[in-house]
Amino acid sequence: MSTIKEILSILEEMAPLAYAEDFDNVGLIIGDEDADATGILVCHDALENIIDEAIAKKCNLVVCFHPILFTGIKKITGKNYVERSLLKAIKNNIAIYAVHTALDNHPEGVNKIFCDTLELTNTQILIPKQNHIRKLVTYTIRDNAEKVRNALFEAGAGSIGNYDKCSFNSEGTFTYQGNEKSEPTIGERGVLSRGTETKIEVVYAKHLEAGIIKALKENHIYEEVATEIYNMKNTFNHIGLGMIGELEEAMDEKDFLQYAKDKMGANGIRHSSFTGKKIKKVAVLGGSGSFAIKNAIQAGADAFLTADLKYHQYYEAENQLLLADIGHFESERYTKEYIVDYLRKKILNFAIILSEENTNPVKYL
Repeated sequence: MSTIKEILSILEEMAPLAYAEDFDNVGLIIGDEDADATGILVCHDALENIIDEAIAKKCNLVVCFHPILFTGIKKITGKNYVERSLLKAIKNNIAIYAVHTALDNHPEGVNKIFCDTLELTNTQILIPKQNHIRKLVTYTIRDNAEKVRNALFEAGAGSIGNYDKCSFNSEGTFTYQGNEKSEPTIGERGVLSRGTETKIEVVYAKHLEAGIIKALKENHIYEEVATEIYNMKNTFNHIGLGMIGELEEAMDEKDFLQYAKDKMGANGIRHSSFTGKKIKKVAVLGGSGSFAIKNAIQAGADAFLTADLKYHQYYEAENQLLLADIGHFESERYTKEYIVDYLRKKILNFAIILSEENTNPVKYL
């Protein structure tokens, strides 16, 4: 038996909450994390019928893609679909956990699934994450430097693109003098100490910071560990919104739209005017992606597949690419299968169930 808290740690490995956008509401939305888990139901939207399904299948943790509670709420009286879902979940001791943009931004998440379904190759992040890289600077004696470096690497520091164990090291002279309460590793309290230290610099993704600082302190020999932490302006090219990749063979625009419709199980695709160009390079962004039209154009995409486009946004294609709205649910539809597969590989002792309910609110004649 596992507690819900233990399962949450696995979900956060799959989609670190630090990857999420600031506006989002990800993670545990309601529920007691110390409760024993009886089963996991994975869905797209945690609606009332999903809670009914969880009750019937004896699952007390619902893992959903979209957060059922997105903005602030002052009352829960059951007057709308959000409040009814929350009330039923609370009454039946069912926890709800949402992944949303934490998985949108993941290099193996929503948009990679989108690309894989379209069989795109040479995929890259369309809009790399900003303000996610930090730099740690610390100082220690030569004899301790290798131990500290290795501990930082083990905790996830020092990864730059396709390289790991990256650091910059330089040497200089240290001075310090401990007061009467100090217990210096080198020298004596009340006496000025001087010697040679190694300065170690490493970069890391900010969601790893707690573990990196813990590793540093556990492996450093000093009583007081000197650290400097900087926010970096560098983009984090391996996580972010949207992706761009290439078809194996270029297609006519109409053939490409039919191909995308079939692959994504869409009922229809709204699109901008045809450009007359072949489609080879394709940008995708699951969910509402109108904000990324210019990014797709700048990246040289021949087509951009996303959802929730408004009337005037189709003009923004400017005859430079084919702009297509494949449907919000359709653009994310295979995400829940990814979550189920991931959890089944990690958790072997109880049920992980893919919801049988279709929560797509958009219907077609």
